[in-house]
Amino acid sequence: MSSLAPQDPRPPGQIKLHHIGFVLASIQESAESFARSLGATWDGNIVFDPLQKVRVTFLLGAHIGDSLIELVEPDGPESPVLRFLESRNGGLHHLCYEVEDLESHLVFCRSIGTIILRPPIPAVAFGGRRIAWALTKKRLLVEFLESWSFRI
Repeated sequence: MSSLAPQDPRPPGQIKLHHIGFVLASIQESAESFARSLGATWDGNIVFDPLQKVRVTFLLGAHIGDSLIELVEPDGPESPVLRFLESRNGGLHHLCYEVEDLESHLVFCRSIGTIILRPPIPAVAFGGRRIAWALTKKRLLVEFLESWSFRI
C-alpha cells in the first residue's frame, strides 16, 4: 500500500470525473438496453461531431452527482474509434475528467510523462468547450474537458 508523498506532483486546480466513454457499433440499437442495464436514463439525443468523426450520446445516472456514461459510435472509415470497435468489439474506451484550466492541466500531464495525443479542440457535444486526449504511462486513455467556469 502506498500513499502520495508531499513532494509528488498534483494536478492544478479542480478535477472531476465527468464521464466514462464506451464504444459500440450503434447507439440507436443499443442505448435503451444499455441505459436499462445501468439503471440510467437516455433522452434519445444523438450528437454528430465532425471533428472527431463520431456520434455520441449520454446516459444519466440514477443519482444526482453520478458521472455520465458516453456512448460513442464511429461515423465512417476515418473515425478514430473504428479500429477499437473492430479489434476489440468495442467496450470501455476512456475516462473524461473536467478540469479548471485545460492548458495548465496539459502542462502538468506532460510533466509526469503523460503523452498528449490530441491538443485542445472544440467539441460539439460540449457546446464548443475544448477537449484534449492523452495517454498515461499505464496506457489509460483520458479525455480532458475544459470547465465552464474557466472558459473565456
